[in-house]
Amino acid sequence: MPTLPFLFDILKYTISGLGVVYIAFYLFKPYLDKSESIQLLELKRTISNQTLPLRLQAYERVVLFIERVNPASLLIRLNGSADTAAELQAIIVNEVRNEFQHNITQQIYVSARVWNVVKRVKDDTINMINNAVKALPPDTSALELSKVILVHLSKLEDNPYDVALGLIRQDMEELY
Repeated sequence: MPTLPFLFDILKYTISGLGVVYIAFYLFKPYLDKSESIQLLELKRTISNQTLPLRLQAYERVVLFIERVNPASLLIRLNGSADTAAELQAIIVNEVRNEFQHNITQQIYVSARVWNVVKRVKDDTINMINNAVKALPPDTSALELSKVILVHLSKLEDNPYDVALGLIRQDMEELY
């Protein structure tokens, strides 16, 4: 029977040892948590310092995209490159799609809201061009299509390109 007191002694020491480990863990846990949160904040700050220039550059590129697909600047840039409205339509749609594809990687660095604005601007521009061509006779000149597009833009209460740029500026202000 001497084994029974021996087992009770082992059980007492085991329970007391586990109690000491439990108390020590909960005494050091706040220190460990604070240390971990400080390291996490430092990591976020380091990452932020590295990605901030990339994010700013992405916002610059998005603004440039919107300015380049704005029909007012697009038509000036493509002036004289087409004779008929259908040719100008094909050139404009191709140009807008190429600009979008060229800037598609910027979605990594801008907010989802800004990227949705960019996609909407692209889609609305293409739809506006296509609808303007549908409203004209097939043999219309490229110059007449340009006039119809610019008149349509001038009749809008709010210029969608200015609204998009405003939303981007607002998002950048939130970035700071």
